[in-house]
Amino acid sequence: MNWTSVAAVFLTLGVGFGAFGAHLLQGRLDNYSMTIWERAVMYHFFHALGLLAVPALARVGLVSARAAEWTCRLLAVGIVLFAGSLYALALTGERLLGAVTPFGGTAFIAAWVVLAWASLRARNVPATSAGTDSASSPVVSSNAR
Repeated sequence: MNWTSVAAVFLTLGVGFGAFGAHLLQGRLDNYSMTIWERAVMYHFFHALGLLAVPALARVGLVSARAAEWTCRLLAVGIVLFAGSLYALALTGERLLGAVTPFGGTAFIAAWVVLAWASLRARNVPATSAGTDSASSPVVSSNAR
């Protein structure tokens, strides 16, 4: 899957939902619902930025492609479930939708745990020979798992 494209779509939606809330929902929703909407936009946007960054980490070998794929899947699921349920809750006031939110939060937490674990397991060996000296920037290993 092209996660960079998916991230770009999520980021576009995040900006759009933020603008929608600020310009069209302001004054139409009560303060509680507006706070829920803003929280949804914030988590949506932060995790979409993470979704944008994770493929780059895999490309430079800081995490394995498999770990990046799982992290991206979990972030995408988290955005849909967490932010999506909060958007729906803010618009409808249907509190039952709030029951979905923790599943999205769990997906977010799992995504970051997978990424942390993968980054700890990655084997990045700086190049100290082959024309470089110890003052040079380390070269990231291309041995991504």
